[in-house]
Amino acid sequence: MGRYRIRVATGAWLFSGSHNRVQLWLVGARGEAELELQLWSTRGQVEEFEHDVPDDLGPLQFVKLRKHHSLVDDAWFCDRITVRGPGANAEEAAFPCYRWVQGEGVLTLPEGTARLAGDNALDVFQKHREKELKERRQIYRWATWKEGLPLTIAAGCENDLPPNTRFHQEKKLDFEWTLRAGALKMALKRVYTLLSSWNQLEDFDQIFWGQKSTLAEKVHRCWQDDELFGYQFLNGANPMLLRRSSSLPSRLVLPSGMEELQAQLEKELQNGSLFEADFILLDGIPANVIRGEKQYLAAPLVMLKMEPSGKLLPMVIQIQPPNPSSPTPPLFLPSDPPLAWLLAKSWVRNSDFQLHQLQYHLLNTHLVAEVLAVATMRCLPGLHPVFKLLIPHTRYTMEINTRARTQLISDGGIFDKAVSTGGGGHVQLLRQAMAQLTYRSLCPPDDLADRGLLGIPSALYAHDALRLWEIIARYVEGIVHLFYPGDDVVRGDPELQAWCREITEVGLCQAQNRGFPVSFQSRAQLCHFLTMCIFTCTAQHGAINQGQLDWYAWVPNAPCTMRMPPPTTKEDVTMATVMGSLPDIQQACLQMTITWHLGRRQPDMVPLGHHKEKYFSGSKAKAVLNQLQADLENLERKIIARNEQLDLAYEYLKPSHIENSVTI
Repeated sequence: MGRYRIRVATGAWLFSGSHNRVQLWLVGARGEAELELQLWSTRGQVEEFEHDVPDDLGPLQFVKLRKHHSLVDDAWFCDRITVRGPGANAEEAAFPCYRWVQGEGVLTLPEGTARLAGDNALDVFQKHREKELKERRQIYRWATWKEGLPLTIAAGCENDLPPNTRFHQEKKLDFEWTLRAGALKMALKRVYTLLSSWNQLEDFDQIFWGQKSTLAEKVHRCWQDDELFGYQFLNGANPMLLRRSSSLPSRLVLPSGMEELQAQLEKELQNGSLFEADFILLDGIPANVIRGEKQYLAAPLVMLKMEPSGKLLPMVIQIQPPNPSSPTPPLFLPSDPPLAWLLAKSWVRNSDFQLHQLQYHLLNTHLVAEVLAVATMRCLPGLHPVFKLLIPHTRYTMEINTRARTQLISDGGIFDKAVSTGGGGHVQLLRQAMAQLTYRSLCPPDDLADRGLLGIPSALYAHDALRLWEIIARYVEGIVHLFYPGDDVVRGDPELQAWCREITEVGLCQAQNRGFPVSFQSRAQLCHFLTMCIFTCTAQHGAINQGQLDWYAWVPNAPCTMRMPPPTTKEDVTMATVMGSLPDIQQACLQMTITWHLGRRQPDMVPLGHHKEKYFSGSKAKAVLNQLQADLENLERKIIARNEQLDLAYEYLKPSHIENSVTI
């Protein structure tokens, strides 16, 4: 006879506890024992039991659970179960769960040691993982939201999602409350401005109230400055478009009389200080019609110079590329009449808003993260080390994306109501962006090298992204090397190889022709891919999402739509032209509301690397995670010290500001 000590941990979320009775079995290599326990699980509590078992169960392999109910199926969120067997020196076995226990079916939890797939049909763990994956593939099914875009989870709305992917109650209440609070605030602003004029830029002050950041206040004061305009390409809400020029762009047609500009551009080019931001992806995208009024889009090109001080300043803006009706489109210069130059910059900022939200935010982080999450659930059992590594970085992603498809980019959603690419143009733009999505573009060492942005002191996003990539890479390598002693083990892992194919060939729609792998041939290749996965779901989303509240709250700095066509001459640009082009009161209020909702810090935010779930058993994996946390804290201190020396602190990649998954 032996005495077993069992600890059952219930989740800390609202409604995690249950009044239903829970039955528990211990399953060992030499036997199974049903425990007559009366489990009354309480939110955030750990219940402890001791139980004598007459037979020697041997090493524990599984814990089985069944929740009984009489009238109501009171769901229970079980964190984990730990069991210490007989004997003074017995080790504690951990059985991670971290899911809702519902219904009266039996839930089987394997012991938490990560195991690769074997080829022994009699192995109880092999049978378990095969059964688990068969069930998961029925629950987590692919769907096509729009042809030509990454596949999504099959769910018409958030209520169709598997329970374990849903927002916890606190998250749900906060998300829905802030939407209602934002709608109320927008209504108040509309009432406040009913009898007011909307003729001057200062009139935007009438709606610039409510929660806003210190940086948003600075943008409000300085948004017309060329220095702040250039800074945003390096360290703003969208630092992903700028690249160092290797030649003068072919679309930049310099008419006669601009020889001095040509000489300046060529001089900067030779010095390696010429940069460009080309929005050609927007060329030909149909513009929205909002409340019966046509909106407008452009595809600007901006040429900028990097001064020795690190300031990035615009030199020339071409709002539209050459076309048969305008073979020599007008070029706008800092020396032009102030309102003409301001309007040209506004067109650039509007175009940046479109690419930022659709290409770099929605596609490159949200939709890619969803593919990774669904493929992980379909192909990797809970025993797999890569599942244990990645699962904390998939929290809430399926629900936030499902809500986006039903509220933000849906027919009649926010994009249709306020954004110039709405009404179908956003889907066309996403398709074109998807066709250009490469594996290298998701890996900062490759992407920044391709864009010529390495080694620039004032490129703070680039600097912090590279350091975070290195930290995440060390973490990934530490975990991978624990379970894959050599390249041959990587090549011989059927679940891992199926997961890779599922991502590239299925979820990303045959993306192997854009550099994504269809198999892993080495530990190094696997580590690089896993680093990309975690970086995309954490740091990259943080860098792209957090800046919205700072840079978009003052609407003229990043107009969501333009209501007049681009100017073709400089002399006719008046304040009426500028105000007639920028969003109206209703569109501006909606922009402020949504960017506050999406850009604010989330109340149940889990910082990068600080998830509480313990999927791995054993001290070695724990030591690797501890080292990640120490590395992140060290980077945090360096960024804080760096920022103290700057006029404009860059904080989007401070580890404490980065969420552990795509949740908003």
